Amino acid sequence: MSFRATAHHPALILDDVRGAQKMLSGVARVTALEGSRHLTELVGAPVHLKCENLQRTGSFKLRGAYVRISGLTPVERAAGVVAASAGNHAQGVALASSLLGVRSTVFMPVGAPLPKVAATREYGAEVRLHGQVVDETLAAAERYAEETGAVFIHPFDHPDIIAGQGTVGLEILEQCPEVRTIVLGIGGGGFAAGVAVAVKALRPDVRIVGVQAEGAACYPPSLAVGHPVSLDSPATMADGIKVGRPGDVPYRLVEELVDEVRTVTEDELSSALLLCLERAKLVVEPAGASPVAALLSDPKAFRGPVVAVLSGGNVDPLLMQRILRHGMSAAGRYLSLRLRLTDRPGALAALLAALTVADANVLDISHVRTDPRLGLTEAEVDLRLETKGPQHCAEVEAALRAEGYRVMS
Repeated sequence: MSFRATAHHPALILDDVRGAQKMLSGVARVTALEGSRHLTELVGAPVHLKCENLQRTGSFKLRGAYVRISGLTPVERAAGVVAASAGNHAQGVALASSLLGVRSTVFMPVGAPLPKVAATREYGAEVRLHGQVVDETLAAAERYAEETGAVFIHPFDHPDIIAGQGTVGLEILEQCPEVRTIVLGIGGGGFAAGVAVAVKALRPDVRIVGVQAEGAACYPPSLAVGHPVSLDSPATMADGIKVGRPGDVPYRLVEELVDEVRTVTEDELSSALLLCLERAKLVVEPAGASPVAALLSDPKAFRGPVVAVLSGGNVDPLLMQRILRHGMSAAGRYLSLRLRLTDRPGALAALLAALTVADANVLDISHVRTDPRLGLTEAEVDLRLETKGPQHCAEVEAALRAEGYRVMS
């Protein structure tokens, strides 16, 4: 299939996205749209979650990859394809290539999470680990394409990729025809551009809000000057939207069609991921949780009904542990305290009994007797407690003070 758009003239139209939707029939899942009672109460209007984290390969990336590779000529297919990615695009290209009978090589950073590397191999790609950061990996993939003739499959900077991702927008309008606001994460911009092309053509009144991680927000400065600009060193746990420069092709579409781009902090991303897990029972990666983070940070800024797109669920278990701990802290679910007590038999047991009455769970404890700052009969205790939230934290501190403990911090 050949789209009207080209890399130099990114004039994607609704028919391009509809063509991509037909091509993806039986390949990509029509993912569920789930209501969220908690977010609905917070926003004051219906909020739905579009669960692309439940898509094949765990993200929306399969859509664009399949459409892009389907459009290759027989000669191009025979040469194979190559891609560079830390995870989601890698898996999308690997599965799409296998389904279409095309040989694929995927370059991934040396430190890429092992589950993502294993999944990419299982989907049929040859995986080559190269570079410490994605930019180095990308350069290696481009060199490979030049040397071998393999077709480089860019993660976002191509019209076919954008058209494939835009099929999510068509599904949203079919599943929630009354939608007024769509919130989704932005990295290079291919996903946001595709959804905006589809939605604005049919429902120009729908507000499209993009969300970037504060430490990797390349769109706000680019939109301010009217062209893509590069960040020196983007940094965020949300590797799915950790992109240092907008794509040339999606940039113009985002500039024209996306109504607003917001940023969220790492704490807000952690809290959003925790909420998705606890309240929606959905495993979501940080980039996929970015729309929820935006809703949590400023709930009254969104006109409902709202659809928040959970773009991916590929999160390494070890990273998930760290993020959940971070999210628990950001949500006020952990309390760290230092206090002094009289150094006598039974004093520590009495402290633990007081914490039991206060319903605080002790995670870590350090008992120091020999610090020169302490008096002859004093001991210092460092505590890390699990609590039920900020109000409970205040109640625990108040209960300890009421028992006569000197709370230092």
